Amino acid sequence: MRKVELLVPAGSLDTLKTAVIYGADAVYIGGEAFGLRAKAKNFTDEEMKAGIAFAHAHQVRVHVTANILVHNDDLAEVERYFTELADLSPDALIISDPGVFEIARRVLPEMEIHISTQANNTNYGTYRFWHRLGAKRVVAARELSLKEIREIRERIPEDMEMECFVHGAMCISYSGRCLLSNFLTGRDANQGSCTHPCRWNYAVVEETRPGEYMPLVENERGTFLFNSKDLCMIEHIPELMEAGIDSFKIEGRMKTALYVATVARTYRKAIDDYRESPENYRANMEWYRAEIAKCTIREFTTGFYFGKPGPESQIYRDSTYRKNYTYLGTVEEVRRDGWIRLTQKNKFSVGEQMEIMKPDGRNLTVTVHGITAEDGTPQESCPHACQTIWVDPGADADVGVYDILRRSEEPA
Repeated sequence: MRKVELLVPAGSLDTLKTAVIYGADAVYIGGEAFGLRAKAKNFTDEEMKAGIAFAHAHQVRVHVTANILVHNDDLAEVERYFTELADLSPDALIISDPGVFEIARRVLPEMEIHISTQANNTNYGTYRFWHRLGAKRVVAARELSLKEIREIRERIPEDMEMECFVHGAMCISYSGRCLLSNFLTGRDANQGSCTHPCRWNYAVVEETRPGEYMPLVENERGTFLFNSKDLCMIEHIPELMEAGIDSFKIEGRMKTALYVATVARTYRKAIDDYRESPENYRANMEWYRAEIAKCTIREFTTGFYFGKPGPESQIYRDSTYRKNYTYLGTVEEVRRDGWIRLTQKNKFSVGEQMEIMKPDGRNLTVTVHGITAEDGTPQESCPHACQTIWVDPGADADVGVYDILRRSEEPA
């Protein structure tokens, strides 16, 4: 069995640290240009330098995305950007465009290059092509089955790596190449500015009957006819590992630290449990399911892994997210008296219960005994977004830096 890398997204320096602490073997990030998530916070050069240093100090790799489909005017800037990246020493570049690939090979000859899913990598001939040109890894198109993945693994060089998505949002268009956003809003998904019109509710209107909406499916909420369910393969770790995949990729550079921590920790434990023993993995299945449900989620699918999905297994009846837990903040400092400092992400009050999510897999329930502002002024609650506060979780609470505080929103 090949050693599997858990590759986790990070849209900011804070989420990078969270991904590292909660179990990632590698993280992928975007700089301020040429990545496919223009609305993510992304990384300045200074933040990228700090993030790479933090990850490397924890023996975690950093992959930088440069996977937009570039136009003529982009090429000179790509070369300048790659020249600057040389001083930051990331571990790999993720690229989809052959022209960008050639620039990277010339400007960064020692850099490991991975071919993005945006390049539509669907067969072993494509893998061999990129390997001959010097690519270390190819990210599989999300439209491949496990049967196809196994065959690719058997027919490519042993030292070539295969990366596959195992969790996160799916795109209704092939490998994410979509013109809906550009057509409807003028924002190009292939340049990193997707507005996700696939999530919108659509109906048919006949031009001589304006305002008379005819839903395509008999459903009082209309029809979300482009809207795919989210991928989740937590229940199929054995099949993925035995297929010869080298890297399990989580989608979500736009997601919160709570999402990143929850998904990273759950997949980390599932991978480690299965490597220890299949029985251990099966015994902990209910824990994996329960933990994945504790971040903001939508309906799940296994995508194309077990064959082409039909409408009932891929398309939503709505685009509603389910929020079972609310992210309250990440512990930044613990005082000797047990009080913890954090930048609060959502309101909570004295007397409330919250859950402490620890990197080692434990979840501890505590009560908020006190809250003060940064200057020590007592508060009954923390209603101001991103306020730095001190919180008393109780004298016996086992709290550490990077622990995440969350509150259950499920009915008692």
